[in-house]
Amino acid sequence: MGTYLNPGSSGFEEVLKSEYVDKTGLIALVNKTVGTMEKLTCISRPRRFGKSFAAKMLCAYYDGSCDSHSLFDDKEIAQTENYLLHLNKYHVISIDITNFISAMKKQQKSIENVPEMIESSIQEEMVSFYPELVNEKNLTSCLIRCVEKTGRKFIFIIDEWDAPIREAKEDAGAQTAYLNLLREWFKNNNFTPQVVAAAYMTGILPIKKDGSQSAISDFIEYPILDPGEFAQFTGFTEGEVKKLCEKHKMNFEEVKNWYDGYDFPEANAIYNPYSVISAMRKGKIRSYWQKTSAAESLMTYINMDFEGMQELISRLISGEKIEVDTDSFENDFETFKGKDDVLTLLIHLGYLTYNEEEKTARIPNEEVRAEFRKILKNGNGNHKWIELLSRSQKLLEDTIAGNSAEVVKAIETIRDTQYAPTFYNDEQALRYVIKFAYIAAVEQYLKVEELPSGRGIADVVYLPKRMSRFPAMVVELKWNKSSEGAIAQIKEKNYPAVLQDFGGEIVLAGINYDEKTKKYSCVIERV
Repeated sequence: MGTYLNPGSSGFEEVLKSEYVDKTGLIALVNKTVGTMEKLTCISRPRRFGKSFAAKMLCAYYDGSCDSHSLFDDKEIAQTENYLLHLNKYHVISIDITNFISAMKKQQKSIENVPEMIESSIQEEMVSFYPELVNEKNLTSCLIRCVEKTGRKFIFIIDEWDAPIREAKEDAGAQTAYLNLLREWFKNNNFTPQVVAAAYMTGILPIKKDGSQSAISDFIEYPILDPGEFAQFTGFTEGEVKKLCEKHKMNFEEVKNWYDGYDFPEANAIYNPYSVISAMRKGKIRSYWQKTSAAESLMTYINMDFEGMQELISRLISGEKIEVDTDSFENDFETFKGKDDVLTLLIHLGYLTYNEEEKTARIPNEEVRAEFRKILKNGNGNHKWIELLSRSQKLLEDTIAGNSAEVVKAIETIRDTQYAPTFYNDEQALRYVIKFAYIAAVEQYLKVEELPSGRGIADVVYLPKRMSRFPAMVVELKWNKSSEGAIAQIKEKNYPAVLQDFGGEIVLAGINYDEKTKKYSCVIERV
């Protein structure tokens, strides 16, 4: 067994010895492509979404240098028709591109040398296994001769394929050299049909665009924007998470609130697998996202100098969905033409989740929201953002203190200076303004909208987080009616019933907007 050529099954064996959720069904999707015109697959996912685990699994399954029956016979893949047809039947080339980049950095060489290092490393192993290939002039001829000699084609498994695009974001020469290597393997009529049975590439970004087209156009891509039939293998499904919670005696609703949020039509709710397993292992519901290197770059993208960027982030943190045009993004880390490109990158990094049907993005769950909250808490935004937070904090304090006149003044100021909806003619628009105005509450409260309680549904309920000394808040909104009527509805329908186990004071706030006078009114009571 080699490092890059036929690495065997040891990597997947290690995976199986830890907490393992059966994702071998992914193999069946790749099997459908082997030897077809659709044999080149590129999967792009955020960090810590199981990409490397999948690569190790595929190595163990396809590698003809080992016998992997015992690893897969009791798994989901064993129930498929072509399970044995492809099991341990190929040569495998498996490479993690980040390892080569690290080696170049240690040698203080340019990333432009990575393709040459990849080729020489694989060719060296080829010759050690097949000495008769020693006189072949390059790697491609080695691979062709190997197929002729053994009768076995190659499965290429490339992890972190986009690392050179990310690391050499300002070095066009390095990017071109690397993309040319991939073209030599996967877009070469004198090589690809003879040698490549299938390829499976994973990374954070989709394949970089060359103009309006993919730079390696023969790959079929399944990005986080539209994972298609690979959706259920993007992360953990809700059923898988429920089983883990039962096994580890964890509260499923808490786990859902913290790690759910990536929704796809083909798979419904998808959970961050790294965070879920970390929570199960440690027995603690908290943010594990901060341990990823992607977290370090969040501030960089949020502070990009595009008009309205800070406002958009504030609206996202307040719980809104934002329309995003993802088409112009060029699948790299340096070509940003506007806010939409930055937001699209945040989707690929996992900071936002995308609804393809609505063309909208939102913050997916409490874990990721915690990363955004840290930015608010640290005051790293521009002066407008800091000003908004200051006003919002005072609004929260005035609401708790019952200063209704000051609450009205603060909402009007925030609406006029910071919030610009495309329309403002119904209660839904009012709801957006209120969520935006109370953005400072995200630090102390869990916000729940349209919460069933008593004999109706409360518009917005703010539940104090553990250890918070703040009272709970129930906010009822009215349009062209009265704030007194809003308070009356809270009492009549007994909305505070949902907080019967809370044990502390509850602030009731009724807020009305009069369309004719364009004025707010507010009534605040405590129970």
